[in-house]
Amino acid sequence: MFAKISVKGSDQHPLYQWLTTKAQNGWNEQNPDWNFAKYLVNEKGELVNFFPARVLPMSNEVLEAIK
Repeated sequence: MFAKISVKGSDQHPLYQWLTTKAQNGWNEQNPDWNFAKYLVNEKGELVNFFPARVLPMSNEVLEAIK
């Protein structure tokens, strides 16, 4: 992405609407808690995991989810 988008609020970008709406993604309703929240989407385009900002990108938890 090359433009700033809204993550929350009435002008929320459609990507974040999908990531944070259980009816659309199948299970998750968690909004990003800060800039470094991580959503894991598989090769089929399915949301498979959410990691809050406090979880480091190279943590075992994230690396195991990617495998």
